[in-house]
Amino acid sequence: MKHVNRAISMTIFAVCLMGLLIPAAAENWPAWRGSDHNGISSESDLPIKWSPDNNIKWRLELAGPAPSTPVVYGENIFLTSTVNNDFTLMAVGTDGKVRWEETVGSGNRDIRQGESNTAAPSPVTDGEHVWAFFADGSLVCLTVDGKRKWRTNLAKRYAEFDTYHGMATSPLLDGDRLYFQLLHSGAQVVLALDKSNGDEIWKHTRKTDAKQESMHSYASPILYRFGEQELLITHGADYTVAHQLTDGKEVWRSGGFQKPGQYNGFFRFVSTPVASEDLIVAPSAKNGPTLGINPQTASGDITDNAAAFHWRHKNGTTDVPSPLIHDGLVYICRENGVLQCIDAASGEEVYQESVYRKRHRGSPVYADGHIYLMAMDGTVSVIKAGRDYELISQNSMYERTAASLAVSNKVIYLRTYKALYAIGK
Repeated sequence: MKHVNRAISMTIFAVCLMGLLIPAAAENWPAWRGSDHNGISSESDLPIKWSPDNNIKWRLELAGPAPSTPVVYGENIFLTSTVNNDFTLMAVGTDGKVRWEETVGSGNRDIRQGESNTAAPSPVTDGEHVWAFFADGSLVCLTVDGKRKWRTNLAKRYAEFDTYHGMATSPLLDGDRLYFQLLHSGAQVVLALDKSNGDEIWKHTRKTDAKQESMHSYASPILYRFGEQELLITHGADYTVAHQLTDGKEVWRSGGFQKPGQYNGFFRFVSTPVASEDLIVAPSAKNGPTLGINPQTASGDITDNAAAFHWRHKNGTTDVPSPLIHDGLVYICRENGVLQCIDAASGEEVYQESVYRKRHRGSPVYADGHIYLMAMDGTVSVIKAGRDYELISQNSMYERTAASLAVSNKVIYLRTYKALYAIGK
């Protein structure tokens, strides 16, 4: 019996040793807000302090600026960019070396004194192919080694884009489909396309009574997939709308963003909603409302249905950065650098702090117990996650940026208008 027990003990020891020796699989960051489209990373051992000469693995000078976020899969990083008057899709290795670059078109349009441009939408990848969408309507699919599979132009196929600040929505990849929301003065269209060839699977014309710039949305679609519910959520033109994945048919919609009797024709949505199992946080614009929608009870027009909301905040929305939900808390980083922490269930404010009083464009990321906030001057503020506010560090590369962070394999990827950085211990 002693020999048997010793053999069992040795087996257990060997299995435990193998667990220590085999490295954990690296997390991919295949879309703008990560694999689950919510800004949450499962990576650990990430740096919380860095500077131009500390914890920088490499810096790659870029030929031109863009506000889009890089995406990462395996040893490949993909990002859209501009080169003089052209706009491009490029692949960079996780070693910091350029692998290939594809010129997609020319006639780049700079917006807001160079804050944005034609390369604003972020690409998306499944590890075999990469898809990139641009503000002129160009949509391309390439293999990860740079071979073009197909291209089309959504502006020419549906309606020329009519927005004040350029089309900035990023494609949403799910299974064999690409989803788009094209909400502007020329059309209000939601699309599902076949990722293998760009063919239309379905098109839904989205109803709205919005006017002027309020018809323009710079947000991106997201998925709500919990339990048996599967919904595509689109956001803009005064409404948050849930669609069936099968055909795009509307399931529910919420207004309630505009003030009654005080219509604002310049109430465009930029910030994208975020979802957890029983909550969709829908932001608005210009210090307007934020809605805590209960998708499990929503049906039809829920605007005035109190049962379809967990809570509503009349003002204090993010405006540009998208919200973050983690561990029962909602984090709202306003454009001015004020961070509001809200209880996800009740909507009650946990704290509100002025973190860094500069303009913020990138959306917050959670990783390894911390919240990372991106300011446009290149400063990343790191805050301890939880109910007690604690500023851990503020780290600047002293270069302008509007992108969000990407996280993969214990490395933070920061894209400025000048360069791409790999930040790691």
